[in-house]
Amino acid sequence: MATTRTAHTVWQGNLIEGSGVVTFDSSGIGEQPVSWPSRAEQANGKTSPEELIAAAHSSCFSMALSHGLAGAGTPPTRLETKADVTFQPGEGITGIHLTVRGEVPGLDAAAFASAAEDAKKNCPVSQALTGTTITLTAELA
Repeated sequence: MATTRTAHTVWQGNLIEGSGVVTFDSSGIGEQPVSWPSRAEQANGKTSPEELIAAAHSSCFSMALSHGLAGAGTPPTRLETKADVTFQPGEGITGIHLTVRGEVPGLDAAAFASAAEDAKKNCPVSQALTGTTITLTAELA
């Protein structure tokens, strides 16, 4: 069964001086302010499309890796994934780097790295972002 998740943004003003609010409709977790300076300079307590992509990618990758490891008979105890999404004004998103550190009893570093590469390639968010260079660092705790 397919699912659809919804968020919406209300933006006021022009790009440079304007601002907006992103509302997470499906989850009801609230609203987050967004602005051009929070995207192209310092966050200053506001989010950006790139941070939202980083959240989506780190969680999707973690789910895919957990599923792959469990399917191979080595379920993880813990996975900690960070996604760094780089944005260059005038160019756009120039890359994403995933860093994962895992606790996986009975698994060696090479097998963990291989499972992480598979998750990077096959998680739905990675597949949606195929126009972007995605790199990975994977290590066992």
